[in-house]
Amino acid sequence: MNTPAPEPARGSPSAPSTPASGPQAGSRRARVVIVGAGIVGCSLADELTARGWCDVTVLEQGPLASPGGSTSHAPGLVFRTSPSRTLTRYARYTVEKFTGLHRAGRPCFLPVGGLEVATTEARRLDLYRKAGLAAAWGVEGELVGPARCAELFPMLDPDSVLGGFHTPGDGLARAVDACQAQIERASRRGARFLERHTVTGVEKEAGRVTGVVTDRGTFPADHVVSAAGFWGPVIGAMAGVEVPLLPLAHQYATTAPLPELTGSGTGGDEAVRPILRHQDHDLYYREHLDPAGGPGRIGIGTYAHRPLPVDPYAVLPYDKAPEMPSSLPFTAQDFEPSWTETGRLLPGLAASRVDKGFNGVFSFTPDGMPLLGESDALRGFWFAEAVWVTHSAGAARAVAELMTDGRTTVDAHECDPHRFERAQRSPAHVRERGERSFVEVYDVIHPLQPPATGRPLRTSPFYPRQQELGAHFLESGGWERPHWYEANAPLVEQLGLRPAERDPWSARHWSPIAAAEAKLTRERVALYDMTPLRRLEVTGPGSLPFLQRMTSNNLKKRPGSVTYTLLLDESGGIRSDLTAARLGPERWQLGANTPADLDWLVRHAPEDVHVRDITSGTCCIGVWGPLARELVQPLTPADFSHEAFGYFKARETYVGHVPVTALRVSYVGELGWELYADADVGLRLWDTLWEAGQRLGVVAAGRSAFNSLRLEKGYRAWGADMTAEHTPEEAGVGFAVRPAKGDFLGRDALAARSAPERKLVCLTLDDPAAVVLGSEPVQVDGVVDGYVTSASYGYSVGRCVAYAWLPARTAVPGTSVAVEYFGDKIAATVAAEPLFDPEMARIRR
Repeated sequence: MNTPAPEPARGSPSAPSTPASGPQAGSRRARVVIVGAGIVGCSLADELTARGWCDVTVLEQGPLASPGGSTSHAPGLVFRTSPSRTLTRYARYTVEKFTGLHRAGRPCFLPVGGLEVATTEARRLDLYRKAGLAAAWGVEGELVGPARCAELFPMLDPDSVLGGFHTPGDGLARAVDACQAQIERASRRGARFLERHTVTGVEKEAGRVTGVVTDRGTFPADHVVSAAGFWGPVIGAMAGVEVPLLPLAHQYATTAPLPELTGSGTGGDEAVRPILRHQDHDLYYREHLDPAGGPGRIGIGTYAHRPLPVDPYAVLPYDKAPEMPSSLPFTAQDFEPSWTETGRLLPGLAASRVDKGFNGVFSFTPDGMPLLGESDALRGFWFAEAVWVTHSAGAARAVAELMTDGRTTVDAHECDPHRFERAQRSPAHVRERGERSFVEVYDVIHPLQPPATGRPLRTSPFYPRQQELGAHFLESGGWERPHWYEANAPLVEQLGLRPAERDPWSARHWSPIAAAEAKLTRERVALYDMTPLRRLEVTGPGSLPFLQRMTSNNLKKRPGSVTYTLLLDESGGIRSDLTAARLGPERWQLGANTPADLDWLVRHAPEDVHVRDITSGTCCIGVWGPLARELVQPLTPADFSHEAFGYFKARETYVGHVPVTALRVSYVGELGWELYADADVGLRLWDTLWEAGQRLGVVAAGRSAFNSLRLEKGYRAWGADMTAEHTPEEAGVGFAVRPAKGDFLGRDALAARSAPERKLVCLTLDDPAAVVLGSEPVQVDGVVDGYVTSASYGYSVGRCVAYAWLPARTAVPGTSVAVEYFGDKIAATVAAEPLFDPEMARIRR
């Protein structure tokens, strides 16, 4: 990309998992103890031994044949398509791997297909979105009408549904058989699986795990993996590690034998028809056929009941549980509404009854995603938790890759255990959000939809003023973030703005006010709350050589300089990106992305370098727009002229009474500064700027306008537009790599890479009224060959701007493509970037 270095792509809620560390990292002789022989523990042992790590011991408190955790009662549904590309790829790998596994002559995966049906218009439209996600992530699927739904699942009343989404490659995992098949394979490679071993403690020394204590002896270990499922918090407590996970009970029942299913299982299959999801009522169904040819049954799972949290410390041990530890008594009253609804969808079951049922325990995190990676509190202690059978093999592969290679094939930042801030790990917050995750399992969730509980948790010092201005808050990383301000509503008409009418989906969590805020940022000056952006302080005599080694750009500049740079892994993938401000010879402020950036730097820091997170004790206001200098200069004794305070420079000064660190950077492509201050004087800083800005027509502006402006300038957002799967050249940030500066992490790998096969490209939608939001499939020559990462309407350029990963051959301005949006194909064109102010004249005046 032939443009000057843009500002840092910051603001993503999470970051990639960190690699193994310490003297055992990378050693095939490393001693690994896995706690739990469920589907995740067995899959992980198989993946590790396949990579040559064969000193693997798996400890299980129950019998290996069926240990009694969630795996032992799981109905085995595998629907691959998810809004998360990562989870979809984990599920795809699970299907691929289990398809190749057999136990006692039976396959461990039955590709019976999946069928999701809609009984409401909202769900019918969501199935179009689901079909788009499937196409984007490489899952075969088709939208079908009511008659076809009844053909696929004959018990279904076609008059009760509006349509469905059929995915022929989905199906049923025989999880217990898959465990046994992998136990046998891993054992042949040297792993050992020990049943009836209850873990009673985790040994550690000097901040690193050293062993696992059981009721039958102690097992020395260089690495300990908690794959204990809903017992994860118990194992974590033994290690002194918080595990933000809530066990919850989920109801599953089977009908009495059904004559109409007689003979269906004579081929030996336990199911032949697709697994069925009725998500409008939080229900799913699968067959349980009789291999002997007798009457089969229908299994019914429901999330439609009240959340039923379970204390993992109170779960009975295997030998004292009536059936198994994870199978709790069935609460029939909770099931009644689901049984009534089942009779409407599947009328043939109305004459049947529930024969037996149970409340099965499994795990939820505050955001519904797994916990995969190494603890930042105890080295060598790994999480492989909150993983469902659907994603089990893929998640296990990711943890194995992290342990052996230090990076994953599939970006895992959404699953990183560091993504939860300290404030998000309280038992109260984990319970409240975990219960909400359960309630929302089958809900139609908008990509911007904020959590409905546990708010506000983290607020900036400006929060009272934002409330007074009618801020519409959404949440990310626990932070309340204004997306627009109702106080600016009159400006839409005053400025003569006529934003195009949006469809109901894209209109959610959006307001035309964002157009006014974006316009006035371009024409006057606006204040943006940038407090949630992570700030790290790096100090010490070795700070410069350390940062030179860890980052891709040349930071050997005098104090007062600011540099955009990248954190790369050993293979040259983009772990994160940073803004590095050198505030003194041995003092730096880094604008980072997530807690994992801190952990990564701390792991590698030598003794003469200290790295700490200063985010919570500080705040930041972005003052951006052509009048930014007129606003700030009268308030400070420092010279803020372009000659005295150039672009990508930093200085410490005062704004009014408030000490600030001012960085002349702009993530919106306009003149301005990021002003950092201690949190205790943050409100005074806001008031000082707000009062002085009234004569200039200052406005407060939110993230909606911010995202529009940054896409017009082509500024990438780490975690959305680029991840560790991508190299700088592929992502269009190669300007931040300086191989000539000397050795740095990832340098050799980049030099050895061939020309990119895929690139991140800028698209503009041909129809000025069309809008997409992100994650949509992109067609090239009529075939889906890419997907949208970020998108927003560009108010300055008069059309929607979308960034997408596409084949490198299409990265030519003028190339025509199409973006699929709810079944429609929207024409789009690859555009030269940046779209706005390519000469960078506005930002450098």
